[in-house]
Amino acid sequence: MSLKYTLNSRFKTAMQALNIPSECTPLLNISGKPQFGDYQANGAMGAAKYLKTNPRDLAQKILDQVDLSGIAEKTEIAGPGFINITLKNDYIADCLKDCLDKPTVQSNIVVVDYSAPNLAKEMHVGHLRSTIIGDAIARTLEYQGHQVIRQNHMGDWGTQFGMLIAELELQLSQGEQAELALSDLEVFYQQSKKHFDADPDFADTARAYVVKLQSGDANCLKLWQQFIDVSVAHNSEIYKQLNVGLTAEHIKPESAYNDDLQMIVEDLIQKQLAIESDGAKVVFLNELADKNGDPSPMIVQKSGGGFLYATTDLAALKYRADTLNVDRVLYFIDARQSLHMKQVFATSRKANYVSDSVSLEHHAFGTMMGSDGKPFKTRTGGTVKLADLLVEAVERAEKLVREKNSDLNEEEITTIARKVGIGAVKYADLSKTRTNDYIFDWNSMLSFEGNTAPYLQYAYTRIYSIFRKADIQLEDFSAKLIIAQTQEKQLALKLLQFNEVINQVAIDCYPHSLCNYLYELSSLFMTFYEHCPILKSDIAPEIEQSRLQLCAYSASILDKGLDLLGIETMEKM
Repeated sequence: MSLKYTLNSRFKTAMQALNIPSECTPLLNISGKPQFGDYQANGAMGAAKYLKTNPRDLAQKILDQVDLSGIAEKTEIAGPGFINITLKNDYIADCLKDCLDKPTVQSNIVVVDYSAPNLAKEMHVGHLRSTIIGDAIARTLEYQGHQVIRQNHMGDWGTQFGMLIAELELQLSQGEQAELALSDLEVFYQQSKKHFDADPDFADTARAYVVKLQSGDANCLKLWQQFIDVSVAHNSEIYKQLNVGLTAEHIKPESAYNDDLQMIVEDLIQKQLAIESDGAKVVFLNELADKNGDPSPMIVQKSGGGFLYATTDLAALKYRADTLNVDRVLYFIDARQSLHMKQVFATSRKANYVSDSVSLEHHAFGTMMGSDGKPFKTRTGGTVKLADLLVEAVERAEKLVREKNSDLNEEEITTIARKVGIGAVKYADLSKTRTNDYIFDWNSMLSFEGNTAPYLQYAYTRIYSIFRKADIQLEDFSAKLIIAQTQEKQLALKLLQFNEVINQVAIDCYPHSLCNYLYELSSLFMTFYEHCPILKSDIAPEIEQSRLQLCAYSASILDKGLDLLGIETMEKM
């Protein structure tokens, strides 16, 4: 139970005892300045307006009623009715014993739909944001105790696969091995497209293979599966490098819903939600009408009989509601798909595929931009492969690590460079507000100063080095905490805010809030470290032990916070 929750609960009880309506809340916040205490309860103003009474008088009545014994050292009323609360140092110290206790929440079943690459091509930088933001939220929800079901809705079906398996069959017939033919999926796709555009006979074969594939032809399915297996292996390697939790068991691709698509369309027609329009089957949504009042059209079956992403997404939602029995479904898909997701959500509700009790959430994100302010590309204007980006990140990090620490052996350099490089790329993205575009900049993301992964990783290693110097195992350390100095209190209060931040991230799915918290925590730790000596000979043993305990708490929170972001820490750097 968080400190803020405890205080909020005490004030709610006091306000109820004064017959203040429940819609009037305590509005408890962290104080912006130390002279205003540690926390402020600002609800008296709103309640006074509701009750048509004097806010300072009401604040005094609330203060007289609230039980803060053993918690507050001092309380006062300021301004028009702010209640300032200064906490007892001993109470803060006691609370810190439980600072890594998991938040107390009602456990839900949550589907997190993220990454979802197109298996026809290699993963590129456009897949980065969905993959790492979705994974950070999945980790956060799991930490809270929710049952998280990761779903990787990979694109493994459609007309392009007729072209690809026709090309694969041709190359296999010429003696090529599937793994070698598909070693570079981007090149293979380009070869297939060039062949398709230049050779009418090949194009006819490719189109015929689409029909055969969809009708279950054994040879086409075998070729298709070979292609899929190689492509999935490529993606699995990327996920491993990125330290994200997606594995083969989380793959629930488009093809998994093939048998349900015709039934979805027929059901929508029977429920008079879909009608025929120019030969296609279309759902017209009045609730998403444009400014002229024209309903928003969503095609669920093309005039030629083919299905669309919308049809598959409806089938996926129905499966998640009926079979997985979910409470929340979170989609991490870029902002360009916002209308599509609104259409799918609205249709699934109207068709009763998903009840109103299930929360459907599209958590959109912006675009990674180059220094020119345009979507991030190679110097020649091509798509940047995600694998190439990660290789470059590690190479750049290795150069920095060698410059900064010549005492490391080769194995240590390799391990640290990987953690720093991958962590830098992930944190640079996660630390930006999800809905905004951001500029990709190697220099800023790999800096050891400012709000970056290397800075936070270095803060953790610095704490570890303190324990190494003291010849004490950080993981097993436990001592009585004595809070006396201002810097100690500020650090302790920041540590106690960890679970409050986690709760907020789990609700709004903005991981930059956790990044900002960890950066502020690291900065406060550095201030504490500079002003509060630890291992000096003139420091009393009990003070040394107490400050080491604050260091241990800080290391634990930094390590856990970075882990929830999918970023690794290290003992040396």
